[in-house]
Amino acid sequence: MNRILRMPTCALICFAVALLPAPVRSQDVPLGQAPVAAEQILRPGTDVAPVTVDGRELFPVRGISAYPADRRAGEIATRIRDAARDPSLETSDRRLEETADGVRVLIGDHYLLTVLDLDADLEEMSPGLIAEVYSGLIAQAIEDWRAARTPSRLLRHAAFVIVGAILLLGLLFLLRRLHRGLSQVAERRGAAPIRVGSLQVVRPEQLRALLLWTVRVATTALGLVLVYSYLNTALGSFPWTRGFAQSLLGYVTDPILSIGRGILDAIPGLLFIVIAWFFTRFVLRLIRTYFTGLEQGTTTLRGFDADWARPTYRLVRTFVIVLFLVMIFPYIPGSSTSAFKGISLFMGIVFSLGSSSVIGNLIAGYTMTYRRAFRVGDRILVDGSIGDVEEMRLLVTHLRSPKNEEIIVPNTLILSGNVTNYSSIARKEGLILHTTVGIGYETPWRQVEAMLLEAAVRTPGLESDPPPFVLQKELADFAVTYEINAYTRDPRRMYATYTALHANILDVFNEYGVQIMTPAYEGDPEVPKVVPPDGAFAAPARESEGQ
Repeated sequence: MNRILRMPTCALICFAVALLPAPVRSQDVPLGQAPVAAEQILRPGTDVAPVTVDGRELFPVRGISAYPADRRAGEIATRIRDAARDPSLETSDRRLEETADGVRVLIGDHYLLTVLDLDADLEEMSPGLIAEVYSGLIAQAIEDWRAARTPSRLLRHAAFVIVGAILLLGLLFLLRRLHRGLSQVAERRGAAPIRVGSLQVVRPEQLRALLLWTVRVATTALGLVLVYSYLNTALGSFPWTRGFAQSLLGYVTDPILSIGRGILDAIPGLLFIVIAWFFTRFVLRLIRTYFTGLEQGTTTLRGFDADWARPTYRLVRTFVIVLFLVMIFPYIPGSSTSAFKGISLFMGIVFSLGSSSVIGNLIAGYTMTYRRAFRVGDRILVDGSIGDVEEMRLLVTHLRSPKNEEIIVPNTLILSGNVTNYSSIARKEGLILHTTVGIGYETPWRQVEAMLLEAAVRTPGLESDPPPFVLQKELADFAVTYEINAYTRDPRRMYATYTALHANILDVFNEYGVQIMTPAYEGDPEVPKVVPPDGAFAAPARESEGQ
């Protein structure tokens, strides 16, 4: 029987509507119920649904906007089951009645359905012939419905199901034994590598893992086939579960087919994404080559500092990547779905709420780079912490203190506070190290200056050009405060240089018998507070350790 669906054209639909003089009844509404307008029957969107009894499709019916096909098919199936439950009904007592709506099918006193011209269009036959065929299918369905529920058949099928369950358990037990045996064989076969000549192509552990995986997949698939076969047979043995048995395979295959169709539909978009990715990668390589040249000095750009090359490259790279993501977004599979939009909205809210400090540090990091406050290797003082700049990141700056401590400073703190750079001017003019001493008024200031300059000359790491100089900082109550200033080119050794300078100051003042009055003066002692020449290397000090 030809069941090819042929939808009427719009012209024929409008013409038929115009010819209908009065409203007609819904296809299966019994006489006496409210009629349905003819234009509702022929409205666009008419659908088709099968009449199903005990999981078996009998024939298709067409619906209307006010009476959908699935509802109509369900009510017809309910009438067929009600007729089958009537033991006095004889399926041979079938008759057809022609009405203005179509051909009505009855068995005994039970009204089952009305066959309309629209239903006949599905089969390309006359309504009377379609009604005759449908009445025979309904009679056979009633007979099958009754036969499937006889006690003898139900008991026989129940026995088959029990025997099948026992057989399934036995087969699964044998399958488990087979899995163990094949796994042992795979362990032995995988003990030796696969070689091509002297070249080892596959290592033993790789071969063993591949064989074990193959055995596991094969036995699992065979076990699933056995379980599915049993469930399909068991569920199909009873009329109440026969429909579920027929759709059992669809629960597995439908998602797989849906995924496959989705992948096929997404192939053009995926090809565009791949092409765009290769093009973006090529552009990023060109950009990286250019900025690497700027950083190394092989390429020059007027007014562009070499230290700006790397952060500028990061900015340009980020812009190109964002542009790539915006360009491919419409081609990502599922990007137009509500779930994808919801996830995107959620991620945007989380990012906006939790990234304020991150964005601030990013901006601060780039601001510091282009402001050129310091470079990697400089010794700086920030927020009370002093150290050498080890690494400058977008969010934080890593310092290494003179005590070998790692100090991580947020870039916003650096941008909002004061930064002392000991190295920036020291590269060209030198860093001035200075220290103070308090000397009594009875010591000539010229002698003090000469001794301080002598101590600076003796100190390694201090420059002779520019020469060191002395400042008289204060005429205090009990002493004169002198400050020795000397240049160094190595700020990273400033603490060691300070230590050597202080040691030389003590030695020079001791040599000339001048007492240092700092920190306070209370009276002239009977013996000057100086170290005698023979006590410069008192135990446990050794002469090799002194300067």
